[in-house]
Amino acid sequence: MKNLKVFKEFIANVKLQDQNEELLISALDVENNRLFFASSANIIYGINLSAAHETQWTIDLCLPSQGALGLEIEDQITGMDYRIEQEALILGTSAGDLLLVNPTSRTVEVVGRIEGGVETIASSPDGALLAVATGFGQLLLMTQDWEVLYEVTHDLDHNSETVMSEIAEDGFTGSSRCLNKVRISWRGDGKYFATLGGPRISEGLQRLRVWERESGTLHSCSEPKIFMDAAMDWMPSGAKVAAACNRSKDEKIPSVVFFEKNGLERSSFDLYGLTEAKIEMLAWNCNSELLATLVRYEEWSSIQVWSFSNYHWYLKQEWRYMGKNKLKFIWDPERPMQFIYWTSCGSVHHLHLCWDSAVCDDSTALVIDGMNLLVTPLSLSVVPPPMSLFKLKFQSAVQSVTFTSRGSKSHLAVGLSDGNLSVVKFPEMSIWHELEDVVYNSPIVDKNSLQIEFGNLRHMTWIDSNVLLGVLHSNRDQVCLYSNFTSDNWRQSPSMNDINNEVSILVEIELVCDKVEDAGFKYISSSGWVVKSYMHTVMQSPIVAIAANHMNKSTAFVQLRNGSVVLYTSKEGINMPSTELYKERPISLKGFLSFCPWMHAVSVYDRGNVKVLLFGLDEDGKLQLNDRIICSDCTSFAFYASAAGIARQVVTHLVYVTRKDLLFVVSVDEILHGDGSHESIVTVESQRASQNRLQGGMNNIKEEISNGIKVWERGAKLIGIINGDEAAVILQTVRGNLESIYPRKLVLRAIAGALVERRFKDAVSLVRQHRINYNVIVDYCGWKTFVEAASEFVRQVDNLSHITDFVCALKDENIMKTLYKNVLLPFSPDGKIGLGTPILITNTNPSFECNNQIIKRVALLDENMEAMNKVPAVLEAVRKALEEQVLKSPARELCILTTLACNKPPQLEEALRRIKKLREVEIATKMNDGGGASDKSNPSSEEALKHLLWLSDPESVFEVALGLYDLHLAAIVALNSQRDPKEFLPFLQELEQMSPLIMCYTIDCKLHRYESALKNIAAAGDEYFGECLQLIKSNPKIFRLGVNMFKDSGKKSVILEAWGDHLVSEKKFEEAAMAYCSSCSFHKALGALRTGGLWKEALTMGGMLRLTADEMSNLANDLCEELQALGKPADAAKIALDYCKDIQSAINLLLTAREWTEALRIGFLHGTGELVESKVKSAAIECANALILEYEEGLEKVGKYLARYLAVRQRRLLLAAKLQMEDTTKEDLDDDTASETSSNLSGMSAYTFGDGEGSNASTSPSMLSRGGRVRTRIRTRRKAHGAKIRAGSPGEEFALVEHLQSMALNSRAQEELKMLLQVLLFLGEEKLARKLESIGVRFQSCQQAAVEEAENKLAEDEAGNTASLQMDNLSISKKKQGLMDRQCWQWEVLLPP
Repeated sequence: MKNLKVFKEFIANVKLQDQNEELLISALDVENNRLFFASSANIIYGINLSAAHETQWTIDLCLPSQGALGLEIEDQITGMDYRIEQEALILGTSAGDLLLVNPTSRTVEVVGRIEGGVETIASSPDGALLAVATGFGQLLLMTQDWEVLYEVTHDLDHNSETVMSEIAEDGFTGSSRCLNKVRISWRGDGKYFATLGGPRISEGLQRLRVWERESGTLHSCSEPKIFMDAAMDWMPSGAKVAAACNRSKDEKIPSVVFFEKNGLERSSFDLYGLTEAKIEMLAWNCNSELLATLVRYEEWSSIQVWSFSNYHWYLKQEWRYMGKNKLKFIWDPERPMQFIYWTSCGSVHHLHLCWDSAVCDDSTALVIDGMNLLVTPLSLSVVPPPMSLFKLKFQSAVQSVTFTSRGSKSHLAVGLSDGNLSVVKFPEMSIWHELEDVVYNSPIVDKNSLQIEFGNLRHMTWIDSNVLLGVLHSNRDQVCLYSNFTSDNWRQSPSMNDINNEVSILVEIELVCDKVEDAGFKYISSSGWVVKSYMHTVMQSPIVAIAANHMNKSTAFVQLRNGSVVLYTSKEGINMPSTELYKERPISLKGFLSFCPWMHAVSVYDRGNVKVLLFGLDEDGKLQLNDRIICSDCTSFAFYASAAGIARQVVTHLVYVTRKDLLFVVSVDEILHGDGSHESIVTVESQRASQNRLQGGMNNIKEEISNGIKVWERGAKLIGIINGDEAAVILQTVRGNLESIYPRKLVLRAIAGALVERRFKDAVSLVRQHRINYNVIVDYCGWKTFVEAASEFVRQVDNLSHITDFVCALKDENIMKTLYKNVLLPFSPDGKIGLGTPILITNTNPSFECNNQIIKRVALLDENMEAMNKVPAVLEAVRKALEEQVLKSPARELCILTTLACNKPPQLEEALRRIKKLREVEIATKMNDGGGASDKSNPSSEEALKHLLWLSDPESVFEVALGLYDLHLAAIVALNSQRDPKEFLPFLQELEQMSPLIMCYTIDCKLHRYESALKNIAAAGDEYFGECLQLIKSNPKIFRLGVNMFKDSGKKSVILEAWGDHLVSEKKFEEAAMAYCSSCSFHKALGALRTGGLWKEALTMGGMLRLTADEMSNLANDLCEELQALGKPADAAKIALDYCKDIQSAINLLLTAREWTEALRIGFLHGTGELVESKVKSAAIECANALILEYEEGLEKVGKYLARYLAVRQRRLLLAAKLQMEDTTKEDLDDDTASETSSNLSGMSAYTFGDGEGSNASTSPSMLSRGGRVRTRIRTRRKAHGAKIRAGSPGEEFALVEHLQSMALNSRAQEELKMLLQVLLFLGEEKLARKLESIGVRFQSCQQAAVEEAENKLAEDEAGNTASLQMDNLSISKKKQGLMDRQCWQWEVLLPP
């Protein structure tokens, strides 16, 4: 579905020296872009196609001064080719001369002479050989040195003597022969060449012959056919040979027949036109995609360009020339889309062609096929051409089309090859299906007696519903031809600073339809269109593209050859791109980096404002947004608009396909709000390049975002997008078939739009069609918002099967934060959806505005409420809506049961109650009706029960049925769940024989409902108190319930004492003491307090028990010993001092606890100075000396650990760099494989010098980046080995850092050190105190400096991505280290000066 258009045309005039002179043949110099012509006057003309304003040059071969000898007047140039190796032209004449002409030096050299004259010459594709057809029917193959490899007779049916005799009998000489000229065409690889022409066999029959290059032998020949003037060309790809056949005898139009290499006919197609048409030339372009034919009629000549797709030949372009001037053409041998044709009088047209998608913005396909236009709305059906919904037929071949659709109005303008224009008006698309398989004949536009020429009008674009804008390509010399235009309709554009000879004429045509159509017309209308006015504007630079401005009617963007863009305004002309002029307009006219034949202007929302963006695609595949490159290898692109955006004519996403056959979907927000660089603007491709290859287990959604969508067939092109809820991307393969894909990003965007506009039915349909997670319906706007709209949801969907599927798919997970996190941003209450795209409120529902306010109000609630369970709330709202809005039916009841079964947790009890009611209703109905028909508004209880069992675990349903104490219901559940009756019937029969309370107690114990069991057994009577107490003891969680249930003090005391025993076993001694106290068991309470080390409470309890002085002293001594054993010497010292009055023991215990100042205070309080001198001072000095030794050793360890860490890190970095240089990293391994490799192979450490593969595999950057498993193993091993650092282990580097961090002084150590320094000063040991503080400061400073350096190195590694740094470890270590000031424990008086 593509059309061929001319986006640039260069026109030049070869100034011939004589009026009767004609251009005969041409040759092209591809490297220098020069075109040469040979005229009938034997003059060589040359022009430069890239600089046409330069003066052309000529070589007159008839003048002796230009060569060794001048050509005779009756001699004629019959063949010409350009040799790149020699940079010269090779010419053949009818007299047999072979001339070598150097265009640069203007010299002519005769390199040979051939008897019989030269009919044609053709160089091989590699330029090594030259094939020459002579007038005597001979074929010569010559080398570059003009050596003849072989000579064969072309027409084996006529030998050379016969041909010469025919010439003599007819009275012709070799220089004036008029027999059929031979055509030579080489295959693309140069191994074969084909010939056609020469004498006919009989009745005009000829053969197509294929020759071998190496030997010159005839490879094959075709059956005799009536060919046309040797019009033949071999497809460069070598698949087939095209030749023109004459079928005038059968009164049929000519056809083009295709032959295989073996001479067999493969296929053919007929031309458009009259039976008297005559094909004079055939030529393929260099990529074998297009076939051009030169067809002559009685009154005009035309060049037709054909394309093959889906087993059909399409006429894509036709250029007509009226009169008797002869036309000829050539394809550029290297650039397949450049085409040159010229007239015999010297008018040269250099056309730049390109393929343009035939699909319009509203998904309507308009495929050109000669005089027919195939119309197919893809939104109705995706039908590949040549099939279509209907056809429009015109009086001549279609050259260009332009389509506009604004609201219900759709207009089509068609430029025809005969120079006329036709306009078609379509009805509303909703009734287009009624036009299927209809062919409409469309008349042309009435010029209204105005002198207007529509021929060759390029880039036709609707800029308003009745205003067309187009381009006529010309040059400065031909501008004067438009002198008949008056000053009212002729304008000159501002200076474009372009001195090139090429100019373009902008033509604005205003049309009016004088035929009044009914408001609801249902047919295509194309009559009554008249030209009302027109205006021309001359642009002094070629125009390559025009795009209508949808944001402002009657304006269009015009792109010039250098990529710059100007704005055209109807009736005003061109406005130059000026900052002052456009600074207030939401339009960017920066232009493109290079000219872009494919340009689109689209309107987008950008943070609440509408602006116009210009996208362009150049011939090199660079997709550009103004002066920024979005993609560097794009082949095609299109835009998607949501359902709400269609009415506002704004797009939300850009979709493009790359040469690597990847399809990318990029939101407008991602494009607009990148950082502006060329690399970062390629959002999707840059993500793809930076992805870790080891992440091969990504799900499909992540692959779609990071890697694009892989196009299944190589070379497929993006031709269009179906907008709105359909969200389909249409791709066309090389062979012509169409395929629709639905990118998840676009589908989710369509679903989001439907949810915001409260179109729940459409949203559910999209979710079901594309297999999207149902939770998006709830999670996108928030489950609280959905609860508010649950009633509307049920009303719109109106399909219980769909609602049941929705209920079964609900999960507590918010998929907008997990599954679709990177695909679609959550709804925000500021009016934006998707990736920052604003909501377009176009819903016609009057309640929509109110609903939108509800969305905003609910979405602004506290985000902490999101942690609540969404499933119960949503299912309850849906269940209420079903009961209120849906008529009572079996399906409704089953759907309600589904909401109960799918709840979290399942509400099986409520579901069974509903089934029980159904069963009761059934029984009552049968009893009343005497076994008649059942109630059809409800399902049967058996059906409902089976439905519940299908949704839930049968064992859980059976247990819930037991919990209802309905043994009959439980039996029915067991039978329907296909359980063995031997398993449940004895148990149910046993229960049936029990008393009701005991039965309930037994069922509750089986179901582990111990609170209910306790209530039932307690209600059974006092004789069951033993079982009640045993139940409480076996289930401690119901102690509290048991205490509150029994009001009898004796029973309550027994339960409390048992509770205390349980708490003691749980080592909750204080709680146990309180329980004993509540039961008046004070001795047990004292024992619990002593066991728990609660000495204050224990001594208090001793006082409450009225213990004697000796008993209290013994209790205090026992507690003192117990506290010492528990490592609490400070508490033991307090008991010894307060209760035992043992001052010496108290001071000893305080010294053990390193409470230095408290020991001094107690000593001096009780007047024991000698004790202070002998004990406190000696202990303080001893402790200070020990700390000094410890800090000195710590300084040494810090230095060793830091040096080891730096060495290990440096070795790791060197080894990683070495592996990268040797390209031996294991990047293709998955995580599990890499982990196993790093832990199992010998020599695995990155910190040892290993030369095996195992060592290399374990040291790759990819392995080092996997922090999770490595960190877990390191921690596990460290715990098992007591935090020992193993040299050479994989975790040594991190272990060294952690060990350095753990050596920091904690708050308790700093507090003890400060008290020790204070006591030393009190006791006169100032020298020792200074030494201790000095070594402490040195240790702390050195440790902190080492930790800081190690952390900086780790941060550098994290920034360089050379290893996965365990940042959680760092945060934990920082918390351990604390934020305490370095000098909080130091005494300023001890600091050095």
